[in-house]
Amino acid sequence: MIDLLSTIHAEPSTQADRVFLDLEDAIVRGRIPMGSKLGEENLAARFGVSRGPLREALRRLEGRSLVVSTAHTGVRVVSLDHEDLVELYEVRESLESLAVRLATERMSDAELAGLRDLLKRNAEKAGADNDTAYSEGVSEGDFHYRIVIGSKSRRLQKLLCGDLYSLIRLCRYRTWLIPGRRRTHNDHENILMAMEQRDAELAEILMRRHVRAARQRFVSADERTAVGTAV
Repeated sequence: MIDLLSTIHAEPSTQADRVFLDLEDAIVRGRIPMGSKLGEENLAARFGVSRGPLREALRRLEGRSLVVSTAHTGVRVVSLDHEDLVELYEVRESLESLAVRLATERMSDAELAGLRDLLKRNAEKAGADNDTAYSEGVSEGDFHYRIVIGSKSRRLQKLLCGDLYSLIRLCRYRTWLIPGRRRTHNDHENILMAMEQRDAELAEILMRRHVRAARQRFVSADERTAVGTAV
C-alpha cells in the first residue's frame, strides 16, 4: 500500500515541490484571495524558478482543485461561494463518518495510543483556557487526518487527504478564531474514547455530529461576514 501519510505532505525535494507547497499555503490561508490571477512571469520571479517547475506546481494545484486554468483568462485561484463551501462540509461529514468507522475497526492499539498522545499535545499547546487557538492544519499532527490514514482505505485517503482537505482548509482558516475550539477538543476526546472502546457505531455518530457542528460554525461566521461586507 502506498504510504499517503508520507507522500501527500512530504518535505519539498524539488523546485516544483517548494513552489507548490508555498502557493498552496498562501491560497488556503487567504494571502492569495479567491479569484486572483496567477501570472507565470510574476510568480517565476517571486520564487526564483523557471517556467517549467512553476507550471508543474500549478498543474498540481489544479489537481487539488485550488486553481482553475482556462484558455482566455489563464490560471486563477478557485472561487467558491457560500453554497460551494457548505457542500464541501456536507461531503466531509459523510466521508469522515465512514473513515472513523473503519479506523475504529482497523487501527492497532498502538496507533490509538498515538492518537491519544496527539490530543494531549494539542491540548497542552492550545492551553486549557484558550477557546480559539487549536491546531487545524492538515498533516500528521491533525486529528482528522490521522483518522483517515488509520482507516487504511486508499480511496478515502485520496478523496480526503489528497483532494477535499485542501479545499476544506479554505473554510477552516475563515473560522480559525471563532470561539468553540474547547468544544472541538472535547468532541475529539469523545470520538477517541469510542474508538478505544472499539465502538465503531458510536464513533461514527459522534464524528457526524462533530463535523455538522463545524459546518454550522462556518455558516454562521460566513453569514456574519456577508452582513458586515454589505453594511
